Amino acid sequence: MNFMKKSLVAIALVSTLTLSGCGYNTLQVKDEAVTASWSEVQNQYQRRADLVPNLVNVVKGYAKHEEQVLTEVTQARANVAGLKVDKEVLEDPALFEKYQQAQAQMTSALSRLIAVSENYPDLKANEQFRELQVQLEGTENRIAVARNRYITAVQDFNSYSRQFPQVMTAKVIGMETKPNFSAEQGAQNAPKVSFD
Repeated sequence: MNFMKKSLVAIALVSTLTLSGCGYNTLQVKDEAVTASWSEVQNQYQRRADLVPNLVNVVKGYAKHEEQVLTEVTQARANVAGLKVDKEVLEDPALFEKYQQAQAQMTSALSRLIAVSENYPDLKANEQFRELQVQLEGTENRIAVARNRYITAVQDFNSYSRQFPQVMTAKVIGMETKPNFSAEQGAQNAPKVSFD
């Protein structure tokens, strides 16, 4: 009986040491960090989507004939709002890419809207427009910070989950590396500014 107790204690000790070195708990913590940082990216995208209708309405009052740009902004916002965003997006690189493209379309449409405003001195001087523009610029900065934090969390998770013995644990529990943001095509080219 004494031998059996010692064997059980030895098995428990070996199991504890083996399980504590497998990285399961740390994988869970890092996975949650990725999810939390993705939520912050979503939060900032939502803030931007909430500001867009106000910005569009202010510009509409001044730039009635710029209907195409206003339509593009409205359509881009609808495309972003129409995408279902949940943990599935983080697990599926194709869904992640589709969401990233929709956000890039929104950024591009907003850039064109701001450029249109340059043709309207009264609009640029309008206090409401200036405040919305400042809010939008602040939101874009917050999005950049949130995306950077997400990139860091994904890098940390992916690096950790690909190391031994965590890679074995990740495979057993079905955790895969997370997709990360990538630059839009042509982002390496400097934008052209024209004052025609």
